Amino acid sequence: MDQRREIVMTNFFYPWSHPMRTVLTVVLLGLLFTAACGRVHAKPPNVVVILADDQGWGDLSLTGNPNFQTPHIDSIARDGARLDSFYVCAVCSPTRAEFLTGRYHTRMGVYSTSSGGERFNADEITIADVFRHAGYKTAAYGKWHSGMQAPHHPNTRGFDDYYGFCSGHWGNYFSPMLEHNGELVTGNGFIIDDFTDHAIRFIESAGPQPFFVYLPYNTPHSPMQAPEKYWDAYKDRPIIPDPDPQNAKQEDKDFTRAALAMVANIDDNVGRVLACLDRQNIADDTIVVYFSDNGPNKARYNAGMRGRKGSVFEGGLRSPCVIRYPAQIDAGTQTDTVGGGIDLMPTLLDLAGIDTSARQDFAEKQDDKTAHPIDGRSLAGVLTGTAESPGDERLLFSTWRDKASVRSDRYRYHHTGELFDILADQEEDNDVAGQFPGVAAELASALQQWQSATPASNSVPPETRPFVLGHPAMRQTQLPARDAEAGGNIRRSNRFPNCTYFLNWTDTDDAITWDVDVHTAGQYDVQMLYACPTSSVGTKLRLTAGKAATTTTVDTPNDVPILGADDDLFPRQEGYVKDWATMSLGTIDLATGPQTVKLSAVEIPGDQAVEMRLLMFVRRSAKD
Repeated sequence: MDQRREIVMTNFFYPWSHPMRTVLTVVLLGLLFTAACGRVHAKPPNVVVILADDQGWGDLSLTGNPNFQTPHIDSIARDGARLDSFYVCAVCSPTRAEFLTGRYHTRMGVYSTSSGGERFNADEITIADVFRHAGYKTAAYGKWHSGMQAPHHPNTRGFDDYYGFCSGHWGNYFSPMLEHNGELVTGNGFIIDDFTDHAIRFIESAGPQPFFVYLPYNTPHSPMQAPEKYWDAYKDRPIIPDPDPQNAKQEDKDFTRAALAMVANIDDNVGRVLACLDRQNIADDTIVVYFSDNGPNKARYNAGMRGRKGSVFEGGLRSPCVIRYPAQIDAGTQTDTVGGGIDLMPTLLDLAGIDTSARQDFAEKQDDKTAHPIDGRSLAGVLTGTAESPGDERLLFSTWRDKASVRSDRYRYHHTGELFDILADQEEDNDVAGQFPGVAAELASALQQWQSATPASNSVPPETRPFVLGHPAMRQTQLPARDAEAGGNIRRSNRFPNCTYFLNWTDTDDAITWDVDVHTAGQYDVQMLYACPTSSVGTKLRLTAGKAATTTTVDTPNDVPILGADDDLFPRQEGYVKDWATMSLGTIDLATGPQTVKLSAVEIPGDQAVEMRLLMFVRRSAKD
């Protein structure tokens, strides 16, 4: 309960002796109670959470980067709070899972960044579930990276409106293929500008109902692309290197220039969101959060810290985090309290006046949700100045693949036995385990216990988690190449699966398969996104699922070049994409239960069948 309310309630029940005095006091204090409550909770605050992708701690002028300015992001700290010891995960999808649920990703089945391993368990309750349950409009615009098929899709995770892409990375940032609430659409212009446009329209149309907007941007994740005006501003800029000699030695300054151009674009879009809140006269009553999902994607300025994306050292885990809420957070607030992505859910609920018991209330109204204990702690007291810390000394755990570390208020201990005094040595240069053996032993024990209590990040057998096809909450189900296995000569267009397609389909013995679990029986219209030369016309394709089957002949070529290379500011590691055509594979009658969806070629008249990007299953309604 708010401190002011506690004082009022205490005085309210104080045993006065004079009857008139009692009446007047009750009236007066009742008015004060109403005023106090009105200030804090009369109108629930709106919430906007902006998440950058692969932006490191040092990629802001706020955190000391000498190479550029990020005035709009910096202004959130100036007008609100800056969390200087804020940590996320080593890579993308675990951070998203932890933010969305307030729980460690290791508890929820997240074991990779693609092919189903990015999904957290379907029974988890998300921050959007709770805010929507509390009467908020909810929307997400951007890179989801927590599952493509329902019940892992954003629309079945508490978001009323979703526009973006559900994979881990995307192959083209200019008017690419995206989706809107399950329907495939074409984006409009540069992808970050487009996501921001949708968020602004949502905010402008929200009306009196409070809203929760999640804006998970997908830059500066590669491929390195940005609108021309940003690249023109940075392509020839001198770069001051990181103070760490190893970082400076490994830095590719052209890549850095591209990353700075992309962050400059992010900053301008953050400014557009803030300006929208001002125009709507709701800035004072809106919580705005900005943070990133892991360390930088290559060596560049990062305040001299060791490690980057994929690492469990400070440089891979420490994220900029700024929060603005003028109604409760004083401008210029700064804290070194250790916190992380898992804390944002309880913190935002606390600031919004929503008790965490709302999770339990929500779960009790669902057949398939469980209010698991959250690992995060509310930092609201620290941010509003009503508490110096969220409680006992904090231990924040991190793991990815075969690496793990734990951060206390002062130290970081690694599974290798190394111990670093972060307050004196954020660069993690000097191992002090020998100097403080008791601290090292205590943190080693805590890390071991935590690892024993949560499964290893790669311990979930993929075969135990088939992709859901035909979830009752959505008519459409995508089965992309990313989630498939291919046999024989068929190969993936790139080793990073997220935005890939299959090619080199030359043999009728080869096939593409998906392990699925059909939740709703019935007839499904199936479409395929493909490319092929004229010589492939006449290819006969057969789709099977359980005992059902349909056969279709390719009758239209789609001989198109790869897209993306012309817009790349730096050579990419990920694959390219194409302008895919859509063809019908017919209608198939699916039974419920686990089964294999198989796409094979019965006849291949040319050198190859087709290049296959994805299948879309659309469940027919009774009237179809």
